[in-house]
Amino acid sequence: MTEEIGILLKGVGSFYEVLTDAGETITCKARGLFRKEHTVPTVGDRVALERQPQGYALLTRIFPRKNLLIRPPVANIDRIFLVVSASVPEPDWLLIDRMILEAKRLGIDPVPVMNKVDTSGQEPIDLFLKEYREFRPLCVSAESGEGLDALRSQLKGCVSCFAGQSAVGKSSLLNALFPELHLAVGDLSAKTERGRHTTRHAELLPYENGAVLDTPGFSLWEAEPMEQTELNKLYPEFAYAPFCCRYPDCMHDTEPDCGVKALLESGELTAGRYERYLRIAREHQQRRKHRYD
Repeated sequence: MTEEIGILLKGVGSFYEVLTDAGETITCKARGLFRKEHTVPTVGDRVALERQPQGYALLTRIFPRKNLLIRPPVANIDRIFLVVSASVPEPDWLLIDRMILEAKRLGIDPVPVMNKVDTSGQEPIDLFLKEYREFRPLCVSAESGEGLDALRSQLKGCVSCFAGQSAVGKSSLLNALFPELHLAVGDLSAKTERGRHTTRHAELLPYENGAVLDTPGFSLWEAEPMEQTELNKLYPEFAYAPFCCRYPDCMHDTEPDCGVKALLESGELTAGRYERYLRIAREHQQRRKHRYD
């Protein structure tokens, strides 16, 4: 039988929905071989299927993944939109920095997004744009529609997802972009100002030669400890600074003749990004020391 290739959009129980490259959505069941091999078809997988004379089509192959996120499980993400709020909850800048680093390490393009810009003054917006100017940041409002056209243009032609703190408006943004979804939207707890998780399962939503996944609630990867040189490469602000450092594995902390500290003094690197970098760098340094404990 002829194989057809597509992307796995959704899995419920033993049934999977696949969008073929020809544009048809087909319900499939997986071959028993996957279970024997302890392989689980995952949303975002590039798969092959074969239609059967009777019954459901069969998933026959899962192509190698370029990346895999664990919470929720989704494969082959091209772009991740890291959402913060312009008002409440207050942005967790350290969380965003960590997620940017892990996204880049996995080959995912990170795009910081500030939602609820219609509910704040200009100060938090200006700070956000300054902190993340190297990452094409977007300022939007799911309520007023501000900035949504720019966000839509970033969704085209890639597999993407939304992540960030609870209650920053990820589901609201998806509802604004795809009104037919009617995704549940959580509110803020009056006592804790923490959002309640509302998304129940991972599902890719086809859009303009790509697909979008609504990533529920708070998401963070446990990154492997990185060598200092690898960490430095993940900061675009540092692109040329290490060549000016006296030491090739400069931590950009107390070392003399440091190119990154020169960027800080000139204002090309913000104090916030630098201070959070130091915290992350020291954490990785400690984890490297205790890697084999």
